[in-house]
Amino acid sequence: MGKTILHADLNNFYASVECLYNPELRDKAVAVCGAQATRHGIVLAKNYAAKKAGVVTGEAIWQAKIKCPNLVIVQRNFQRYIKVASIVNRIYKRYTNLVEAFGIDENWLDVTESTRLFGTGEEIANEIKETIKFEVGITASVGVSYNKIFAKLGSDYKKPDAVTVITEHNYKTIVWPLPVNDLMYVGRSTLRKLNNIGITTIGDLANTPLNVLKNLLGVWGQTLWIFANGCDETPVCKLDYEPVIKGIGNSLTAPRDLVCNEDIKILTYVLAESVGERLRRHHLKGRTVQIWVRDKNLESIERQAKLFRHTNATAEIAEKALDIFVGSWNWKEAIRSYGIRVTDLVTADEYVQLSLLDDERHLKRELLDRSIDKIRGRFGHYSVQRSVLLKDRSLNANPVEENTIHPVSWFR
Repeated sequence: MGKTILHADLNNFYASVECLYNPELRDKAVAVCGAQATRHGIVLAKNYAAKKAGVVTGEAIWQAKIKCPNLVIVQRNFQRYIKVASIVNRIYKRYTNLVEAFGIDENWLDVTESTRLFGTGEEIANEIKETIKFEVGITASVGVSYNKIFAKLGSDYKKPDAVTVITEHNYKTIVWPLPVNDLMYVGRSTLRKLNNIGITTIGDLANTPLNVLKNLLGVWGQTLWIFANGCDETPVCKLDYEPVIKGIGNSLTAPRDLVCNEDIKILTYVLAESVGERLRRHHLKGRTVQIWVRDKNLESIERQAKLFRHTNATAEIAEKALDIFVGSWNWKEAIRSYGIRVTDLVTADEYVQLSLLDDERHLKRELLDRSIDKIRGRFGHYSVQRSVLLKDRSLNANPVEENTIHPVSWFR
């Protein structure tokens, strides 16, 4: 018996929630945007009225305003979106415990066994869609298929408030004519490489010899070929599935261009404090420090290096990140965004290599961090500050309190 997989996508989720809370916005062109003061002033979501005016997700607010002078700008409210998403998730749980999130507004549901109680996959999809509309007040598009990739393509195929069924018999008619970048994980770089050899549709990709794709994209070419031919067998994870934490990191878009090492030093400590605090909260230590740098032209690099020992000490993470940066960046361009990540994780009480030379200093740093965590837990993040962070308060954010929602990676 084949599987029956649904992919439910809440239409224009952020904008729909804002219109739900503010009914007077429903007949207006609305865009949910980040804060302009911190250079997050881009369109995160828009309703259909804004879309008809040409507003595009990811463009700057000023660009959107030129296309749509009457555009209503609403600041993002993640707590509100999380609340509505949790209500929708409870609806999904009525039909199956095999629910896997792909971001805050998208979920896969394996309803294979549920068809015995609730009817066909299409009938379940329609029932879920109508229940969300009636009980929550927003719409969803649902794809129904025999694998996760095609189910997601189905939810994108027809919007809003629609159900699309893709089967083993009709996928060549529905899926193969679609642009190849509609397929999951075909980004700009991959698209350019595929277009260069004449692959423009998913069907082109599916019918390209596998060895050609491997030579072009490596093992990634084989993965995309599997996706395009409907051979993906990735299961939908159970509701209580907890992925192993492989790394902890944070990144920020700075409120101004970073132009010198002193700017980077400030942001490094901002990010290292966030990463260190989260490592300690999860009772973890890491040994590999990675940095990610994006310049003002949106070109980016990643670099990494190992520490002498596993650690969750903020100062040790920051010092290693600064060493990596100084050895990697030549300041030909100003920097717009910067990130730090720690990997090679172990539990905090696991055996670690000791050093007679600097062990006392390391232990003092760990004790200091734990004391700071307790003070901040009681009096707030800014109750204790490092002196370096007082040099430019505009760069002194608190990434721990950011509520950015990132899609879960397909590959766990």
